[in-house]
Amino acid sequence: MSDTQPKVELFVKAGSDGQSIGNCPFSQRLFMVLWLKGVTFDVTTVDMRRKPEILKDLAPGAQPPFLVYGSEVKTDTNKIEEFLEENLCPPRYPRVAARNPESNTAGVDVFSKFSAYIKNSNPQANETLEKGLMKALAKLDSYLGSQLPDEIDENSADDAVPSSRPFLDGMALTLADCNLLPKLHIMKVVSLKYRNFSIPQSFTHLWRYLNASYAREEFSSTCPVDSEIHIAYASVAKALK
Repeated sequence: MSDTQPKVELFVKAGSDGQSIGNCPFSQRLFMVLWLKGVTFDVTTVDMRRKPEILKDLAPGAQPPFLVYGSEVKTDTNKIEEFLEENLCPPRYPRVAARNPESNTAGVDVFSKFSAYIKNSNPQANETLEKGLMKALAKLDSYLGSQLPDEIDENSADDAVPSSRPFLDGMALTLADCNLLPKLHIMKVVSLKYRNFSIPQSFTHLWRYLNASYAREEFSSTCPVDSEIHIAYASVAKALK
């Protein structure tokens, strides 16, 4: 069996300048997965306004992100993630799937609640929609504060100790974080600019998670700059009238 790794190239959405990394949580998700795998790979930004020739040749009709692995082209984010986990596996590459199934669905409704909140232009509905977002964030904060099975000390009489883990599934970033963090970052940046809303400091577990994540290059270095996110939401975020 050959030990040579096939060439891996990730194509992601370009920013407003046509070159930098644009606002796309799916692109960032796969960027993070490849980085966590420790694989050698190239990243190419695709300016969708110009419909480059490479797009017609490699993945006609596809939107970034897509992946070229050797001679194979993969265009579905979920399938790309599964493919990478199957093909870039131990002993050479780490597995990055979450061990606890609940970690994969933690925070699952945050982005939909945020989208409803930010797209609303009716001042009368704003408070209700903000409460919906707060409820979703509170649920995520609660999950991050609850102990995972492997954190529970069977011999301890005190079972109410909150978790101190930095990430969704434990001490390491997993696929669950790669999926959630890009969306959380967008929500944080957009809500502050267009609604002057910040995640309450009282959500201490959620802030512990965010601070630990921003300290990791795999996340912080793959985030688009705030101005790209602002531009992407300029026509989506509705003014309250």
